[in-house]
Amino acid sequence: MHRTDRAASRHVGARARRALAFVLAAFILLALSMPQSRADESLQHFISGTRPGELIQGADAYGEMSGSPPLVPLLSSGKPVGYAYLNTDFSSAVGYSGKPIRILVGIDPKGVIRGIKLVEHKEPIVLIGIPQEKVVAALNSLIGKDLGRVAAGQEQLPQVDIVSGATVTVLVMSDSVVRSAVKLIRSGRLAETGTLASGAPVTPAKTVDATVSEVHDWNTLLGDGSVRSLRLTVGEVTKAFADSGHPEAAARPETGNADDRFIDLFIAPVSVPTIGRSLLGDTAYERLQKSLRPGQQAIVVAGDGAYSFKGSGYVRGGIFDRIELLQDGQGVRFRDRNHTRLGDLATKGAPHLREIALFTVPDEFPLDLTEPWALQLLVQRSYGARDKATLPFDLGYTLPHRYLKATSAPTQTAQPPRQPQAAAPGLAAGTQAAAEPAGQGSADEEPLWVKIWKLNTVKIGITVVALLVLTAIFFFQNWLVRRPRLFAWVRRGYLLFALVWLGWYANAQLSVVNVLTFINSLLTGFSWEFFLTAPLIFILWAAVAVGLLFWGRGPFCGWLCPFGALQELTNNIAQWLKVPQVKLPFGLHERLWPIKYMIFLGLFGLSLYSVSLAETYAEVEPFKTAIILKFARGWPFVAFALAVLGAGLFIERFYCRYLCPLGAALAIPGRIRMFEWLKRYPECGSPCQRCAKECPVEAIHPEGQINVNECIYCMHCQELYHDDHRCPHMIQVRLKREKFEALSSPTTRAPAKPGKGPARPPVITHKGLPIKVPEDDTNPTG
Repeated sequence: MHRTDRAASRHVGARARRALAFVLAAFILLALSMPQSRADESLQHFISGTRPGELIQGADAYGEMSGSPPLVPLLSSGKPVGYAYLNTDFSSAVGYSGKPIRILVGIDPKGVIRGIKLVEHKEPIVLIGIPQEKVVAALNSLIGKDLGRVAAGQEQLPQVDIVSGATVTVLVMSDSVVRSAVKLIRSGRLAETGTLASGAPVTPAKTVDATVSEVHDWNTLLGDGSVRSLRLTVGEVTKAFADSGHPEAAARPETGNADDRFIDLFIAPVSVPTIGRSLLGDTAYERLQKSLRPGQQAIVVAGDGAYSFKGSGYVRGGIFDRIELLQDGQGVRFRDRNHTRLGDLATKGAPHLREIALFTVPDEFPLDLTEPWALQLLVQRSYGARDKATLPFDLGYTLPHRYLKATSAPTQTAQPPRQPQAAAPGLAAGTQAAAEPAGQGSADEEPLWVKIWKLNTVKIGITVVALLVLTAIFFFQNWLVRRPRLFAWVRRGYLLFALVWLGWYANAQLSVVNVLTFINSLLTGFSWEFFLTAPLIFILWAAVAVGLLFWGRGPFCGWLCPFGALQELTNNIAQWLKVPQVKLPFGLHERLWPIKYMIFLGLFGLSLYSVSLAETYAEVEPFKTAIILKFARGWPFVAFALAVLGAGLFIERFYCRYLCPLGAALAIPGRIRMFEWLKRYPECGSPCQRCAKECPVEAIHPEGQINVNECIYCMHCQELYHDDHRCPHMIQVRLKREKFEALSSPTTRAPAKPGKGPARPPVITHKGLPIKVPEDDTNPTG
């Protein structure tokens, strides 16, 4: 190609890059200038798209909306048969996404749930591969439940079946429906549900006596009921599952010995002075009292055994999904912001327990310590790949009378005092635990992200070491590529690490969704803590950001992307099996590059309208199917991922070349890189095109220049750059060097025989062909 043609090509490429940058800048300016409009989140808006019969069977019309929070009568032939309301008008319903989950509920005048419709959510259910229909089916198990009896304290809160992979989401949704219904019933706005009866008994009001402040040992606290315990063995839990109709779960005990301890669970309200000073110590108790708002309570929950009352939901979603605080038919689950981890209990003789947590009761749940309450333990047992059975076990608590005092004014109660919740069948009686020395607990509040980083110390360490190794590979690339065999093993070994450990084990697969979320957070309110809660993702993004300054998109796309590693390794196997490789004409190949940029810009523009909608369309990435879920997903997703990988068997890294929106997102800022590490010779492209022909992703133009937007930094061209048997430039260098060595070395000259004149120069060959070396024509005599 002539110099003028190459210059024209560069000019066209520069214009295309400027046009792309202009489009991106226009999108960003549009996002910054657009007013952040809010969608209509009212009850009127949602019932306008819902038929009355979906909420109560037989209803054919809506009545006049009234009250605050709003309530809409449901009519059948003009007669009221129930009411419709929006759960978020009565209770909180915030899940993984941090956004409300909105549900329309149909309830009849007796307080029975007749219909439920999920109308809006921003939960990443679709992103993690859980069908929404499965979540809704679990929620629909509340239909037909008489929450009037729950509101009266005559029944426990109903529990829904847990959906594996969406535990927190299902719990939040069911809790919200139940709490909102109970609150509505108690408000007296339903015609046939009870309100405060005129003849309700008058009982003297009680309050916690703050003047009773003593310090007792562990045995005393257990003995007088200040600390309540629930003791379960593995066999008792197994029998409870069998009795409740879950034989599959009963057949999967946690340990092989039925007498092994399943859990020892202890609870105590530490906002009561004597209990708090005894369990926390004076210093920690005083600090707790300063942090509590007026009327707010705090409890300690401690456990030991094979089952954890914390579970893992609070790490992934900030919600403790295995315990719930119950009182008078209402319940609340704790979030990470309510939690402080304690090392040990300060009271004398307290056992060393594996898990000790201090919980402050959320403001929306006014826990009355003068009335009975309970902590419900939700026991979950998996019996299949994605199947899980659950059973509730209640640990009731009534504050000992010596901590209470009567107030002067009597009060009228809506219902008789509720008795402590009875434990599930098979519960063992509370017994003393062995006494061990205990240390001082710490009540300092620790951010959630700090706790998560501490829990993932080993993973973080391995990831950091892997990034340091990759940095060394890049900095010492010249030494490494001169040893092709070693470099091949290093590269394939690193790709295996990225696929197996980073991807399939640690699930540290970056996604374009991360980019869209980051941009959206800049527009709506940025918070580092949101991103710090995923330590490996955060570390990888930090490394990618640094890598963009030095090497562009190459470090991630070519080395750290698990799906990219899967593509390259499967293509290597295909080449080893002699699968024919397809090489597209460069003109066609170059015109397919922009597809991934169009996909990214489309997702970016869509995210300005709706992030959740953009996340749905981001399924164009097969990362979640192939890496996060390991192909355990619906057949359309699996078929798409396999189709992409199948194309990659014939065209190496097919998805990376033409479809990957994340690669496009990284290529745009990758243009700001500060260094040029890939070396080229003047002859590259004219006349030699060997690197361009052998580039695995065809990122080298025929005229020789490397397109850094497409380069994955595999360093194959750098291997050629230093190879004096494959690179024509280096072959010439080697031949000249060999010629010079042949002429300059005394051992290459034959000694002259007497009377025969000077010896003939030696014959030098290359690949069996003689190379003519001119004779030395110097004249020693001058």
